[in-house]
Amino acid sequence: MSANAAQGTAASLGTAADKVGEAAEGSGVPLCFVVDDDASIRHFLSLVLHGAGVDTEEFADGASFRAAIARRSPEIVFINIAIEATEAIECVVALGKKNYRGYVQLMSGRGSAVLEHVKSIGLRHQLQMLPPLKKPFDTGAVLKILHERKLSHPASQAARVDLAEALRQNWIEFWYQPKIDLRKRQLVGAEAFARARHPQSGVLMPGAFMPGASEADLIALSEKGLEQGLRTTATYANLGVNLRLAINIPINALVKMAMADIVQAHRSQFEKWPGLTIDVSEDQIITELALAKELAEKLRPLDVHLAIDHFGRAYSALAQLKERPFAELKLDRVFVTDCGTDRVNAPLCKTVINLAHNFGAVAVGIGIEKASDALALTSMGCDYGQGFLLGQPMPGERFASLLRQRAASQGRQLTAQRAAEEKHPA
Repeated sequence: MSANAAQGTAASLGTAADKVGEAAEGSGVPLCFVVDDDASIRHFLSLVLHGAGVDTEEFADGASFRAAIARRSPEIVFINIAIEATEAIECVVALGKKNYRGYVQLMSGRGSAVLEHVKSIGLRHQLQMLPPLKKPFDTGAVLKILHERKLSHPASQAARVDLAEALRQNWIEFWYQPKIDLRKRQLVGAEAFARARHPQSGVLMPGAFMPGASEADLIALSEKGLEQGLRTTATYANLGVNLRLAINIPINALVKMAMADIVQAHRSQFEKWPGLTIDVSEDQIITELALAKELAEKLRPLDVHLAIDHFGRAYSALAQLKERPFAELKLDRVFVTDCGTDRVNAPLCKTVINLAHNFGAVAVGIGIEKASDALALTSMGCDYGQGFLLGQPMPGERFASLLRQRAASQGRQLTAQRAAEEKHPA
């Protein structure tokens, strides 16, 4: 994904969210300052950094950045060099005078000579100047910088643990990925993903603990994820950020777990119940359509809906049904990737989106990593989107921090707008 191409894709994440996640301050999470007059670049970097476990503060000008470094010292700063390089040079000099010991990452669309000139000024001030980053750059370039400086939280796949042990040792935690309304560019929900935080191996992906898990352990994992997710979203809701949670639950676990009891026990925590979405993978549900209809009817009074995850391959089977008990169809990332340019994927995505709308369901594109794909899906009428471009799964406190940061940014913009209106009334 090109940072320049990310214009307009960053989501507006709520107006009361600045109250959420304040406890994350001082938690030892790496901090990055981003200085760029282009809001889309700032938001793009923030999304990538948050997804990698790095907090950010954004600055549209050098003056606000220089004021901020007087109160906080980040581990790394990204500084854009605009057409006029004076402001970037002033930022670098200010860091030198402060004896800043973190990393300085210059970025610009200008020629290499300008980048090297500003870098040389930083070196004269004994700053840790990283190799300049030429715009447009992609997600991988940013992650490589973080990884080489040990600032990100790499997800380990090398280790293997038993799910029963992970549950017993309380290693399981749940991360949240934003779900974005592609047309309105607003946060509409979050999906929960299980992770295992091993004391020696670090954060483990599901592939490290899900294979071979017993049905009893899968039910226990599903119940834990549901209860924790509802508690987390209730916290956000009580502070004004009402999100509909989505959680993936195997069909066998969904049949046997006490879904209704768990939901009823937590609904009272919400002033306004946002509802719940249960994702069931296509390969599990397509052969159990009668069961899916029965479950959907049972859960509907609770405002709990079913969604087909990784949908696309079973299109023909679903298209022939007269009744379809699914509120969402989530397009498989295989079809989403390059849907903006691929002559095969583009019509497949459009067909699935139309199918969803024909029976009153919502179409969700997952695995969106390119701005061109997000724009293509939007033009096709896709309702919601998830993916690296819009925010990858992140720990609950990082998700809260992202909400807080977006709200703070909105607050500053509103204050500036009001000031301008007072200065120049209509």
